[in-house]
Amino acid sequence: MSAAELDRAVTLLVRQVGHWQQPRWSAKAEGGNVSRADLVHKLVQEIANLAADAAGEPRREVPRLPSDQALPDQLRVVTADLTLADPPAPVLAEAAEAITRTRAAL
Repeated sequence: MSAAELDRAVTLLVRQVGHWQQPRWSAKAEGGNVSRADLVHKLVQEIANLAADAAGEPRREVPRLPSDQALPDQLRVVTADLTLADPPAPVLAEAAEAITRTRAAL
């Protein structure tokens, strides 16, 4: 897994959700009992945790911003942090798999 492949996974998810308005974010995720926004925020936190671990820094809680429409930007930022930490390929693969799972559930 390369950083370019991870970037492609993020781009696909952002294209899928980047135009959503609040009602779509508030809808339940496929086969689950949480909103789509909750699911994407969980993904953002997961990627942020991977980035912190890769950089040797403490994990921090990613804030839930007032507008769910900011979630795609938050995902881009934490993914960039992960890439900058230069983690091994298995960590990048783990992040890409989490993104792909989330896309499928949306």
